[in-house]
Amino acid sequence: MKKAFSKGLVIAGMLSAAPVALTTIEQPATASEYRNDPRLEQLKRFFEAGDCPAQHFSEEFLRAADRHHLDWRLLPSISLVESGGGRDARNNNLFGWDGGKAIFTSARAGIHQVASRLENSRIYRDKDVNEILRLYNPNANYSQVVKSVMRRISPSE
Repeated sequence: MKKAFSKGLVIAGMLSAAPVALTTIEQPATASEYRNDPRLEQLKRFFEAGDCPAQHFSEEFLRAADRHHLDWRLLPSISLVESGGGRDARNNNLFGWDGGKAIFTSARAGIHQVASRLENSRIYRDKDVNEILRLYNPNANYSQVVKSVMRRISPSE
């Protein structure tokens, strides 16, 4: 009897945690908190001009950047360089994360997981954009290419 009870608690705990994770990562907010944010229109226009699937995640890029204290242009720019803004993404990995081997449950989850790692992991924590990009991809031209895309999205943060 005691075993069955503890199994039930584990299952109940797993079920009660699931909606929270889905709400914070998977599902977009019902009312856009970014509706009047000029960055949203800039990002949408940028992705639409390149016919990039990532255009559907413009608000999610902003949400992740704001939540994780990143330049709002960084993740969209990396996604353009790494996967053509989602055109060549595999396994919801818009960023070529982990040498392209990372698998994310959704593009939204990937956006938030990569943003979280850039803010919190000891490798990237407390680094500026230049240092983050040097660590992200040590190729000599990589940082300049990504920063060029960032300027195309918006000349300044």
